Amino acid sequence: MSDPFAASTDSVIAPARHAFAIIADDANDLALFTKALYIGTGGDLVVRPVDSDADVTFRNVQTGAILDVRCRAVRASGTSAADIVGFA
Repeated sequence: MSDPFAASTDSVIAPARHAFAIIADDANDLALFTKALYIGTGGDLVVRPVDSDADVTFRNVQTGAILDVRCRAVRASGTSAADIVGFA
């Protein structure tokens, strides 16, 4: 299999090269910071953005939404959204 973009430089605005399931957790940060999040089942979402010292809540995120947010954590407390996929 060949990847014609293998030599391309990755950037924040480049398409994701990795996708991973996210389990919301109040104590631990994600293994990879995200470029964006996909919300499989809508609800509220509490995240810690990469350069923030505080969590932020996105209310009423719709099912199927993609949020262009670089985050380092997705919190369990306050998050009712599910089936979250991180793009990195």
